[in-house]
Amino acid sequence: MQRTGPSRCFPFWQEVLACYVTNTNPEDDSGKTKCQPFLEDYYECLHHKKEHARTVALQAAYRKQQANIKRDEAPSAGEIRRMGIVDATLEEKNLKPSKWFPHKEI
Repeated sequence: MQRTGPSRCFPFWQEVLACYVTNTNPEDDSGKTKCQPFLEDYYECLHHKKEHARTVALQAAYRKQQANIKRDEAPSAGEIRRMGIVDATLEEKNLKPSKWFPHKEI
């Protein structure tokens, strides 16, 4: 499949070129420093390094926060079984056996 049209980063490249054209000339290229933010935006568009670093930092903060949650109030496996969800008869679950679906008597 052949893509047509400009790449997704082409607008950023145009900003870089416009900055270089307006801030430098063949004799003096000291204006390049003014173009650094535009160049960084272009590289970010190409490689997504800042976006990746931010995603990794957010995931690490989320995992740290999840690890600090107190699980003392969490029900035990036995309490969950006594709720009748896992090991209960159909009557305890308040269900009727269906003639269309197979069921297993416990």
